[in-house]
Amino acid sequence: MAARLLPVLLAVLLAGLAVLAGAGSARAHAALTGSDPQQDSVVEQAPKEVSLTFSEQIAVDEDAIRVLDPAGNRVDTEETPRSLGSGGAQYAVKLRAGLPDGTFTVAYQVVSADSHPVAGAFTFSIGAPSETSAAVPDQASGGGAVGALYGIARYLSYAGFTLLVGGAAFVLACWPRGAGVRPMQRLVAFSWVGLTAATLAMLLLRGPYAGSGKLGDVFDLEVLGGVLETKTGAALVSRLLLLAAAALFVAVLFGAYARREDPKERRDLTFGLAIGGTVVAAGLAATWAMSEHASTGLQAGIAMPVDVLHLLAVAAWLGGLTALLVALYRGPAVERAAVRRFSRVAFGSVVVLALTGLYQSWRQVGSWSALTGTSYGQLLLVKIGLVALLVAVAGLSRRWTGRLGEAPGDTGALGPEGEGASAPNSTEAATDSAPDSGDGERAEVVVATAEASARAEAGRPAAGQGAEAEAGAPGAESAATARVPVQADPAREAQLRRQREAASAATRKKRRDGDPERSGLRRSVLLEAGIAVVVLAVTTVLTTTEPGRTEEEAAAGTPASAAQQQGPVSLTVPFDTGGKDGKGTVLLDVDPGRSGDNALHVYVQDPGKEPLDVPEVKVALTLKAQELGPLAAPLERISEGHWSASGVQIPLAGSWTVAVTVRTSDIDQVTVSKNARIG
Repeated sequence: MAARLLPVLLAVLLAGLAVLAGAGSARAHAALTGSDPQQDSVVEQAPKEVSLTFSEQIAVDEDAIRVLDPAGNRVDTEETPRSLGSGGAQYAVKLRAGLPDGTFTVAYQVVSADSHPVAGAFTFSIGAPSETSAAVPDQASGGGAVGALYGIARYLSYAGFTLLVGGAAFVLACWPRGAGVRPMQRLVAFSWVGLTAATLAMLLLRGPYAGSGKLGDVFDLEVLGGVLETKTGAALVSRLLLLAAAALFVAVLFGAYARREDPKERRDLTFGLAIGGTVVAAGLAATWAMSEHASTGLQAGIAMPVDVLHLLAVAAWLGGLTALLVALYRGPAVERAAVRRFSRVAFGSVVVLALTGLYQSWRQVGSWSALTGTSYGQLLLVKIGLVALLVAVAGLSRRWTGRLGEAPGDTGALGPEGEGASAPNSTEAATDSAPDSGDGERAEVVVATAEASARAEAGRPAAGQGAEAEAGAPGAESAATARVPVQADPAREAQLRRQREAASAATRKKRRDGDPERSGLRRSVLLEAGIAVVVLAVTTVLTTTEPGRTEEEAAAGTPASAAQQQGPVSLTVPFDTGGKDGKGTVLLDVDPGRSGDNALHVYVQDPGKEPLDVPEVKVALTLKAQELGPLAAPLERISEGHWSASGVQIPLAGSWTVAVTVRTSDIDQVTVSKNARIG
């Protein structure tokens, strides 16, 4: 397999170099990209509200954004944050009136579009900085005992899915005789139980995991009801419904299918199970794709089906590998043809994994610096190295399989019995010319003794006496007399049967373990399975790690692509000129909100949010860090309360101060300002 995979992996590597060299941005996990007031800023007047901008859509509740004064008291109105548009990525909370000067703390705890909780805090000051005793709660979402239990459930769910789908596919596509093998039945059945239990645990833990972090909220029906209204809750419920269909599939596979003997009926049932199993497996994989990384960011419509293919390929390869390992160590003989069929399935799975993994890496990493300088990128490199090692070990397993085909006297099975071969009987055991020792020797003696005893009790001639008796030789009469039926002892017969079975099993085990080719195959498959467990663990960690591109942008504080995805930069600025009808709000949009040409729209509203016609509105922009500005925007009145300007030049990206001057009469005028990241 290694020789066949080498050209494919080389092509994938070259394509990866080209893609990463010029990759665009992709994003999952919400990161805070802006705020008003800005972090560590000092404002002259107390703001009416605090707004936060994230890199992707978020879900909020009444405690999602909290503002604390220097004494640690909450000063927001404790209402559910309101959306400011921008595709659900910008939210604001209102503040109480009459706030004193000092340093205020803004703590946020939200859930990103890919289902992961995001929490953090920053400060701003009114008038001048001051000492603050405000403390962010230690028990944040996603941590503590609830976070640990939720993480364990995630690991178990991925493992259960891999073994359930991979084990069933191995039986149906590679080793149909395995449907009647008890260890294989246990593997698939226990995988279904594990996945179902893990899904139920995640559904119950989801509320406190994304919210309070308290284990006591697990059985809170109100919290559970809130979870069911979220995208993640819907995905988990869908998974449970699909698992009910999977239970029916497993029952038919190891029930009616295993007992079916007619070739035509078996082919028809195989086709039906293949179609139904593929639909259920794809549906189960989609419950991850629709609620995690693939569901948000760049090209989500393409990323979700690609993620489904990636998960199915993982299950077919690693789950099938585990099923093969169980068959080699715990089951009866596995035909060489079955191993060859699995080898082809594994090869196809590796190709699909390489292609889909390359695409996912491009979406989640996007640059060389993110690949080597972020936790996500470093974990991805570890996973790539492990997969390469896994492919190399798979090549070793394939060579062992080839040697089995070349071995003299090979029965075509990876075990003591193959197709057309029978188990060794007592005569073979007793007359085996090869020297034996240990368990094998004792087993053969037990079998010979048991057979002789059985003959004696049944009145049959012992070995070497039957010919004389039947030919009428001397002693024939006594032999005939010896054949008089004797009352059989059921207990003795059962004991002899158990002895024969134990002796036969011991002999088969010795012969199996004594075959160097088969022993080598078992060791290499065991090594593959061990590496696969580590790969699965790293993959699960990757799904909970902030992607490299987002981590880089959040650290640098310059989310260039976020502005493009979020659309115009929007500001809400309240004003009060002090005169009659002098109160209102200015809504300001900068489109597209980056360096270069921009269109500016200003909407003036009264306290009732109706358009307010004012004599004059002015807007000026200043980039204090570069000592640029103020740059005046040539506004033109479009309609009542609506002013705009086109071709507004913003030369550099950065934190701009937007000053808005509103005149409501000949003598009533006020200038208010807000900071905004543009570019």
